[in-house]
Amino acid sequence: MAPYAFSAPAGSGYAGASACASCHRAIYEKFRRTGMGRSMAPVTSAQLQTVGASASIHDEKMERHFEVYARAGKLYQSQYQTGPDGKEIFRETHQIEWIIGAGANGLGAVVKNGDYLFQAPLSFYSRPKTWALSPGYEYGNYGFNRPILAGCIFCHSGQPRPVPDSNGRFENPPFSEVAIGCENCHGPGLSHVVSMHTNPNYEGHDPSIINPARLSSALADNICMACHQTGDVRVLQPGKDYRDFRAGTPLDDTLSILMVPPKRESPPKSDLLEHYYSMTLSKCYRESQQRLRCVTCHDAHDEPSHEEAPAYFAKKCLTCHTNKSCKLALNVRLQKKPPNDCAGCHMPKRDVQEISHSSLTNHRILSRSGEPFPDIAFHQTTSALPDLIHLNPAPDRKGIPPPPLVLLQAYGELMDQHPEYAERYASILNELEQTQQGSALVQAAVGRRELRSGKPENAAKHLERALEIGPPRATTYADLAEALDGLGRKDEAVPLLAKAIEIDPFNPMLQKTLVLRYIQLKQYSAAEAAMEHYLETFPQDSFMRDMLARAKSGKPNQ
Repeated sequence: MAPYAFSAPAGSGYAGASACASCHRAIYEKFRRTGMGRSMAPVTSAQLQTVGASASIHDEKMERHFEVYARAGKLYQSQYQTGPDGKEIFRETHQIEWIIGAGANGLGAVVKNGDYLFQAPLSFYSRPKTWALSPGYEYGNYGFNRPILAGCIFCHSGQPRPVPDSNGRFENPPFSEVAIGCENCHGPGLSHVVSMHTNPNYEGHDPSIINPARLSSALADNICMACHQTGDVRVLQPGKDYRDFRAGTPLDDTLSILMVPPKRESPPKSDLLEHYYSMTLSKCYRESQQRLRCVTCHDAHDEPSHEEAPAYFAKKCLTCHTNKSCKLALNVRLQKKPPNDCAGCHMPKRDVQEISHSSLTNHRILSRSGEPFPDIAFHQTTSALPDLIHLNPAPDRKGIPPPPLVLLQAYGELMDQHPEYAERYASILNELEQTQQGSALVQAAVGRRELRSGKPENAAKHLERALEIGPPRATTYADLAEALDGLGRKDEAVPLLAKAIEIDPFNPMLQKTLVLRYIQLKQYSAAEAAMEHYLETFPQDSFMRDMLARAKSGKPNQ
C-alpha cells in the first residue's frame, strides 16, 4: 500500500490526501516532503537504499543475536540464540512491512503477524546511520511481540484501523491511509471534494472543511495536542476511540490529557512530547494573552531544511520582537554559526534520554539559559480537580473536571508510580459502584478490587457481570479465572484463560498462567502442549524452553 493509497470504509467522510491533490497540487507536493507527510511508508526497494539494509548485532545482556537483511526488494529482521557449541537454539524471522518515521532521528520497523502489528526489535538511527535496539528494548527482550497500540499508531500514520478493545489487532487492511495526510489536520474531506467538484467556480470558504488558521487558539492547538502532548496519562472518553477525534472539535470530547502537578522541589523534568505544555510555560505565551499557538511558528505544509531552519524561525520571532529586543549585540549574533539563531539560543535542542541517538527542541521559550519555571507552573490545578492538571479542557468547560469514569482510569494508571492516588481511585470506584452499575469497566474494576481483597466469591459475581455487559476483555476473563481458582473451581478457570488468550493471543502472562493451571490440575500433556504453543509465539523465552525440555525428559520441574 502506497503512503497515500486510500481505502476508507464507506460513510467515513474521508476522501484521502490524493483527492485533495487534484486542486491543491503544490501544497500536496510540499507536504509530502515534510516529516509528517513521510511519517510512515511501506518498505520499497528505493527505501532500502537509504536505511542500510544489512546489520548484525549481538546483545550480551540478553544473549541474543539480531540481524537485518534485504532479499528480493523486501526487508527482514531476525532474532536468534546460539549455544556454547555455536549452534542455533532458535531463530525467528519476520518481514518488515512498514517503516515508521521520516528519519529526523531514526526509523522504526513494523511487522505483521496475522491480524496483529508489532514493533520490530531493531530500529535505524539517523545520527550513527546504523541499526540498534528499538526504544524500550533495553529493559527486556520483547522479540517480535511488542504490539503496536492504537494510541501510538494514530500519531504516526494517516488513517489506522485498530480493532477496538484489542491489543495490537487491526482490521484488513490495517491502514486506510499509511502516512499522515491532509485530513488529519483538516478533518474529513469527502463533502468538501464533492462540493468543489459540483461548484468549481465557488470562491468562498467551504464550512465543510477545517482550516486550522481560522479556528480559535484552543481548537487549533487541540489538533496538534492530539499527538504532541502526552501528559502523564491519556484517557479516552467513555464509548470513544481515537478515530472519533475530528479537527475543529474539542479534543477533550474524545480524549482527556492529564498531568501530575509539578512541585517547586520537583519541577517538570520530561519535555518529550510535552510541546504544548512547555509552550504554555513560556513568557511569550503568557504575555501574548495566550494568542501564541502552535501554528504561529509551524506551518504543517512547509518544513524548512536543517540549513534553512534558523532564518525561518528567526523570521517568525521577528513578527513580535525586533532585533533590538535581544540583549546580545547584533554584530555578535551575526558572527555565530548559524547567525542570529533565535531558536538555537532560546529553544535549545537536547539529547533525548528515552530514545538513543536522538534530540528534540524544548518548546519552553527561555529568556536565558537556566531560567526558573514561572510561578504559574505550580498553580494549575482547580478546586474541582485539585490533584491533577487537565491539559485540554474544552473551551466551554474550563474548571469542570473530566467524568468520574475517565478519572477512575487515570488514577488507576497513575497509582503504581504515584501511590498517593490509590485513595482517590478507591473513592471514585466506590462512588461509581453505586451510580454506574451498568458499566462493564466499573464492574471489572470492582471485581478486581474484591479479588485483591481476598473475596473471590464477590469478585466472581462482578466479573461475570462485566462480561455480560461487554465488550469482553482479556483481563476480565483472566481475573475471573483467578477468582474461580481461589474458590477451588480450577477446572472452570482453564476455559476462561483460553478465552482470554483468544482475545489477546500475544500476551505472555496469560499463556504462562495457562501452563501453570494445567500443571496444578496434573494435566501434564495439556501443559506440555501449552508450553510448545507458548514457545512458538515467544521463542526467546529460555526459561520456558528449559522447562519444556525437563518435561519432555520426564524430570520433575524444580
